[in-house]
Amino acid sequence: MSKQSGRGRVAGLPEWDRCAVMGVVNVTPDSFSDGGRFFDTTTAVKHGLDLVAQGADLVDVGGESTRPGAARVDEAEELRRVVPVVRGLVAEGAVVSVDTMRASVAERSLAAGAVLVNDVSGGLADPAMIPVVAASSAPFVVMHWRGFLSGGNVQGVYGDVVTEVVDELRARVDAVLAGGVAADRIVVDPGLGFSKDAEHDLVLLAHLERLLGLGHPLLVAASRKRFLGRVLAGPEGAPPPARERDAATAAVSALAARAGAWAVRVHEVRATADAVRVVHAVESARAGATGTARSTEAAS
Repeated sequence: MSKQSGRGRVAGLPEWDRCAVMGVVNVTPDSFSDGGRFFDTTTAVKHGLDLVAQGADLVDVGGESTRPGAARVDEAEELRRVVPVVRGLVAEGAVVSVDTMRASVAERSLAAGAVLVNDVSGGLADPAMIPVVAASSAPFVVMHWRGFLSGGNVQGVYGDVVTEVVDELRARVDAVLAGGVAADRIVVDPGLGFSKDAEHDLVLLAHLERLLGLGHPLLVAASRKRFLGRVLAGPEGAPPPARERDAATAAVSALAARAGAWAVRVHEVRATADAVRVVHAVESARAGATGTARSTEAAS
């Protein structure tokens, strides 16, 4: 499978000729990276449009923090946070996904114009999620998930993290397919940082080809996560704050794009948008050089 064919196309979404950039719009007071900065509807919509102006191909709106230890918000509050922001961004022409584990929030957001459901539980947190997604024909992100992180980094023990994540994702994809979601509308996500230590995240990034082997487009969401803080800190240093990990995030975005990821999900868009475009330009130059060499050989 070539990198380009591995990148794939997601039915129901625009087709990009390179790794797409998904910008994050957290409408929360407690997200690990930017909680509270874009909490009201007007500010959140403006932030989403700023991300599009900086190069985001789509924006991912979420109203519930999934950081370790975060308390769940109630359904009414999540709806109040998310749906008006989705509606406002769609009205301005943005391509919008909704980041939620609740079927009701997904359904209302799709009705407001969202075109993708990004569920970090892969449909496990709410039994109604898969029927709602299947009925809507919306694309669906299936992330590797081992449960809520209310007690910290739970269930993060692996013998072979790549094999186990791939096998568990395959089983979850099979369940989603059995629930009626079309194969060409499924995206997979390794769930970096979810029930995983820094070493697990790095090993997964080193073996993205195994995840692409599942046969579905791949979303990589590494932005500002703990493992980047550990890498930047070194063996004895203190990890830098989340918002000081954007250059490291862009480096991961370039690696993911080069490996064939369909999209990367990031908080700071500009550096990643530049990174994936450079990767695309280099890949295009390599393909052009290969084609020229073959033409020269044929003519000689």
